[in-house]
Amino acid sequence: MDARTAPGVRLLPNAITILALCSGLSAIQFAMNKEYDAAILAIGVAAVLDGLDGRLARLLDATSKIGAELDSLCDGISFGVVPAIVLFIWGWDGERTGWLVALVFAVCMVLRLARFNTLLDDTEQPSFTKEFFVGVPAPAGAILALLPMVVTLGAGEGWWSSKTTLLVWTLLVAMLLISRIPTLSVKKLHLPAKAVAPVLVIIGIAGAALLTYPFLMLAVVVLLYLAHIPYAVYRYSWLSKHPEAWDVEPAERRAIRRRSTRRLGIRPPLRRRVAGAAIRLRRIPRRNGTNGPGPVARTSWRRLGLRRNRRD
Repeated sequence: MDARTAPGVRLLPNAITILALCSGLSAIQFAMNKEYDAAILAIGVAAVLDGLDGRLARLLDATSKIGAELDSLCDGISFGVVPAIVLFIWGWDGERTGWLVALVFAVCMVLRLARFNTLLDDTEQPSFTKEFFVGVPAPAGAILALLPMVVTLGAGEGWWSSKTTLLVWTLLVAMLLISRIPTLSVKKLHLPAKAVAPVLVIIGIAGAALLTYPFLMLAVVVLLYLAHIPYAVYRYSWLSKHPEAWDVEPAERRAIRRRSTRRLGIRPPLRRRVAGAAIRLRRIPRRNGTNGPGPVARTSWRRLGLRRNRRD
């Protein structure tokens, strides 16, 4: 019997999903005891486990209908209900307005997950759409909603911890969840071989900073995630207009973009060597004492290492 098909092994992805649910629900208990740092950590652990269960199920060939439904249900609780209650306890302390906002966030999260499950069965979507999420994914949305709490724990109270700011921010994140804005999917991210080592170094530095300044580093990661959204929108728009780039490697896509740029008549920028030589040439004095490409300048092309075009 193949080890991957053993009954115990096939239950492993679902067990990780249950562990993610338990970790997410534990955040409520931490928030009730005013241990907000532990509450954020519990939701973060749930997000990490949520990213592992699906990959492990595909690796072990243990995907199932019940596993997909269980994962979606646990995501709705861990990343929709739990962050809403934690924010309600931390920021609004029992106010009705805060509870209304918490309900809106939880409902938007559930709607976002329902749409995600529907899109999984849509076979008419172009192939490149697999590289994107429609709206902000559930784990990222939960961490985004907690940003005011994260900044407050890392930098102290300020305008970001006010009830008005928390209300507006939570509603904005809720709208991002159900929006049609494309965001990049890490599952389909391809790194060139030469970029692996620098990326690992950056991850190591980020990990060290996360251990030293956990809340400030988490806030920086959240802001970087928000900053990637304009690029994701641009990339989605470009791919939708270039079907020839849907099923090719990233290097070939860059070549297609370069060819598209030439078709538009846009000239690539001058190389630094040529541009620098042109600047030095302008600074060579003429014989009459002024600056500019005079007779002396015209004889200086060869000295600068450039070829001068011959004209009649």
